[in-house]
Order: sequence, then C-alpha cells, then structure tokens
Amino acid sequence: MEVALEVRSPYDACAALAALAAHAVPGLETTDLDAGTHTRLFATSSGPAAGTVRFGPGAPSLAVETDPATAAVITTAVRRWLDLDTDPETVRVVLGQDPLVGPLLAARPGLRIPGYLDGFEGAVCTVLGQQVSLAAARTFAGRLVSAFGSPGPAGLHLFPAPSTLAGAGAERIQQEVGLTGARSLTVHALAVACADDLAIDPEGDHAGIRRRLLALPGIGPWTVDYLAMRALGDRDAYPEGDLVLKRALGVRSVQEVRAHGEAWRPLRAYAVFQLWTAAAYMA
Repeated sequence: MEVALEVRSPYDACAALAALAAHAVPGLETTDLDAGTHTRLFATSSGPAAGTVRFGPGAPSLAVETDPATAAVITTAVRRWLDLDTDPETVRVVLGQDPLVGPLLAARPGLRIPGYLDGFEGAVCTVLGQQVSLAAARTFAGRLVSAFGSPGPAGLHLFPAPSTLAGAGAERIQQEVGLTGARSLTVHALAVACADDLAIDPEGDHAGIRRRLLALPGIGPWTVDYLAMRALGDRDAYPEGDLVLKRALGVRSVQEVRAHGEAWRPLRAYAVFQLWTAAAYMA
C-alpha cells in the first residue's frame, strides 16, 4: 500500500534525498537519486517489511507491503525519521534574522534534520564514523550489517540487534568489520548497554541517555550531541566542539562557539544543520 506523507511546506526533498544517499549503508538501504527513492527494511511483529519513500515535487510518499495497522506504525516512524512535522515558519522566526544562518535559511527554507529510525542503529553508525571519512564509515557499517544483520526482502538486511552484537564480542566485531581494537570495544560496549536497558529513544529521559552514553568508552561530547540531534530529536542539541561549526563561525574555542549559539536557542540544531549542509554543498 502507498501512503501520502503530508508535510508542512516548504520541504526540501532534494536535500533530504541527498542526505539519505550520502549516509546509505550497503545492504541496509538503497537510494536511487534518478528515481527519487529510498528503500530499506522495517522491523514489524510479522517480520521485516520493505518500504520505499518516494521524494517527488510535492509531499513524499511511502510504499510498504504490509497490513494497514502496521503501515500506520511505520508511517509514524517515517514521519519522525524525516522530520516531517516541523513547522518551517517557527524555524524562520527564530533563525531568519541571524546574519550567518538567515541567508542560508532563505536559500533552503525547507531543510529538515534527518533522524534515525532506530537509536541503536544510529549510535553504532555514528561510532563507526568517528575520525574516518563518510565513505569509510559506510563501508564499516555495510560489513557489520553483512556479518550480523538479519536478511529480509528486497535483498536487504535489518540492522543487527544489540543482543546480537553484545553476544558476538569485541574481538569478532573487529575481525568482521576491520575496526581498530578501541573502536570495536566501543561498539561492543554500546551493544551491551542497549541489550541491557539503555534505549536511545526520543521519548526517553534525554539527560539520562546522555549520561549513560558519555560513560561508555570511546564516546565523547560530540558523539552524544550528534545523537541528541538525530536520534533523540533534540532541536536545541549543539555539538559545540564541531570543526565545521568552528570554521563557519570563524572562531577557535568551544567557549566562543557556545556563546554564539545562544542567539539560536531553542533551535540550535537547525542552525547547525544549515551550516553543515552549506559546507557539504560548497565542498
């Protein structure tokens, strides 16, 4: 069945599709830029279901082969994933007059912050991307999915469950994915925590989730702020140590970044994503 995904205009479908394509993990999802589609699996009570989001000139749509009740659950998850319920006018009111972000917002008024369908998936992929290129991060994540994911329709896999990676152990994760020993330990520690009771979920206690993530080996403030932005849906999340952000602001210290961000509250994450997008398009 196909479901129209209503969205408050303006909506920058091209930027959304480009972001999904840039981060698409081999074996987990596929993006067809020419067709304007992104396909991946969704975990349901009756097994994995393949779903395709189509980005057209108007509102996007979701095609998924499942029963109406399950489709409704998936639709809700997709709306959060693609940040479809944001009111662009609210963002414009807060950020539109800013001398740095305002012109970017005027050029891309419909830019949204793509999230993650699953917080654990997002956290692992973020850890895999630490201190490496985006291409290398996708390669590592693809190896992880191939070795530990669950196969499903459309030749794709579900992302491995926390219990699966926790049971595999750090050494096997390192062997299968090709990570450093330290990075493998971080992935394993994250899996153990999430297999226990750590839920990286927008509905959870954000402060508590942040504390528990920071307590894990190899996870620092930037990673936690990034996950707050994309996995927890915190629209005031602010990775103040980010190098791209420092360059955009023309400053060197975290204190200067923090002070500048006060003018962007309570939507600092949208300001950051505008700056990141501008940097990516100018690269």
